[in-house]
Amino acid sequence: MPFLRRAWRAFTVLAAGIGVLVLIVTFTPVVSWYARLLAGPWDDPKSDTMIVLGAGIIDSITPGPSTYWRAIYAGRFYREGGFTRVVASGKEVGPLIRDFLVCQGVPAEIIEVEGKSTSTRENAVYTARMLAGSASTPVLVTSDYHMFRARRAFQKAGLNVQPRPFPDCLKRYNFITQRWSAFLELVTETAKIAWYFVRGWI
Repeated sequence: MPFLRRAWRAFTVLAAGIGVLVLIVTFTPVVSWYARLLAGPWDDPKSDTMIVLGAGIIDSITPGPSTYWRAIYAGRFYREGGFTRVVASGKEVGPLIRDFLVCQGVPAEIIEVEGKSTSTRENAVYTARMLAGSASTPVLVTSDYHMFRARRAFQKAGLNVQPRPFPDCLKRYNFITQRWSAFLELVTETAKIAWYFVRGWI
């Protein structure tokens, strides 16, 4: 029957396409390449102010994986010296990031929580208001895949930042079993970038 033949052809084309995608994601450096592209330059900028962006939580006391790594790397950057002010941005995640930073030795009195934002755009808008009038250019800490959108959202909100990404998707790429989670993160982030462009937020 013609209908069944067409359906079978469509199925085989789809299956072949999925197979090719699996091979590309699993056995080529496409995930690593795209994560590096979104991360931008891997510099070591200096400032007295650091902004750390949250990325979701598991429950009220447990940060999500990317939030956890952002807090861990922010603590490392603080220990390298130079920061006297830290802003943890995010309505639910900001307090968790603060607590993690304190556990890593960051003085509680230098950490400010921006506790209103629920999106990257709001991170930028509310944090820009907090830092209005500051003479320094803050260092922005976030995941490699998130830096492209985050940096531009802050610039759109009127706050110039110095990007300091860290390996998030790139870390997962090193483990073959985690490459698909990193790939899906990149696909989701690409959709968000497109949405932000359409809305004029970056």
